[in-house]
Amino acid sequence: MNSKHRNIKSRKPGKRPSSNLRISIIIGMVLILVLIYILIPQGSDKWRVNDEGIFSYPKDRGEVDVKVLKTESRSDYILKTISFTSKDYMVEGLLRIPVSGNKVPAVVILPGASVPKEGTQTLADIFSGLGYASIGIEQRNRGGVDMEYDYDLWQKRKEPVEHKMVFDALRAVDVLRQEPSIDPGKIAIMGESNGGRFAIIATAIDPGISGVIGISTSGYDTESNIREISDVNIIKFYRSIDPETYLKFLPPRKIVMLHSVNDTIIPIDLARNTFNKAIEPKKFYTVTTGTHGYSEGMKEPLERELNLMLG
Repeated sequence: MNSKHRNIKSRKPGKRPSSNLRISIIIGMVLILVLIYILIPQGSDKWRVNDEGIFSYPKDRGEVDVKVLKTESRSDYILKTISFTSKDYMVEGLLRIPVSGNKVPAVVILPGASVPKEGTQTLADIFSGLGYASIGIEQRNRGGVDMEYDYDLWQKRKEPVEHKMVFDALRAVDVLRQEPSIDPGKIAIMGESNGGRFAIIATAIDPGISGVIGISTSGYDTESNIREISDVNIIKFYRSIDPETYLKFLPPRKIVMLHSVNDTIIPIDLARNTFNKAIEPKKFYTVTTGTHGYSEGMKEPLERELNLMLG
């Protein structure tokens, strides 16, 4: 046997190949994990409803891809027209940020039905004067709801539009949280009419939100209205869209409600009924100005309560 054959025969079989194989397997596993992290979106928008009719989203909703469509610079604030994707809808919003050297608190403003994002700017101007940033969004269907259509989706095991509108509000919160000039620990939600309903549910779902203010809003008093209903699926649906279902999840955050005695769209008695079901801390303000929506008599208590929530 020649020297070449003798050298091959004298090697200890399998030792080096085994070590190399282990290293290759480890490298392969690392590469697979990196690819999974890159290819699978971080965060989730998956929804679920439990047996009590309470719906929820994962806490990690992922980063929001915000596009700035227009920027207006003023002496005391910057106003940006922005857009961001929320599930199957492109949300447009007006992001107003006071000029400040420090991180500022912020408010998500959800307008009432039929009101565009531009209709949030009266309140946004007040908040900016107090040193708060704000984002007023263009809601799906301009804030209008169609319960029959949503129930049809529900029966087909598809996500109701009203649930998606709450998710839109949560994504608006996420937009504020990732804005460098905003304090992510001091963000409240304020909603008018239908917007107030979505604001209450969104605040209940996300424990990081500082508090909620509802103007001219109420729940649906589902528990009284389902007494004659035996279909469990119908009951779950109506509970899932009623802000009163979620009131118990608000504390220790505060719920504040402001309502005009002249409101004919949502009578003040409906608002008081919802408020009475809420748990402390809570505050109800009655005003005699205006009818439905924000009015001048609400300005002082609104400023005071926001200072308590975000100060």
